[in-house]
Amino acid sequence: MVVHLLVSLRKKILTLYKNNLPVKSWPVAVGAPNSSTPTGVYRIKNKIINPGGSPYGILGSRWMGLTIPGGNYGIHGTNNPASIGLEVSKGCIRMHNKDIEELFPQVPLWSRVIITKD
Repeated sequence: MVVHLLVSLRKKILTLYKNNLPVKSWPVAVGAPNSSTPTGVYRIKNKIINPGGSPYGILGSRWMGLTIPGGNYGIHGTNNPASIGLEVSKGCIRMHNKDIEELFPQVPLWSRVIITKD
């Protein structure tokens, strides 16, 4: 099964695709105007449970690192659920912890992540 993710920066939605069919979408927070999330096609390069040692830290309960050059970008949980749906991160894609915990086991390492302005 081929898995990929599509992130719409304008809609602030992340969609999981399996075999090119949309399976489920979740709301996300994206980069603030002065630290926007880079658009392009990337891959999941690592996956960490409880990054920072605690599910209650700034990165939440899960981290999936992205192959975006020039920085440490990822899809991760948050300890600030009110930020979801906003442009507030330093370029990362934030999700509610319950949502990334649902998504995390479904995304193999090296899965494609397509980030669009749309």
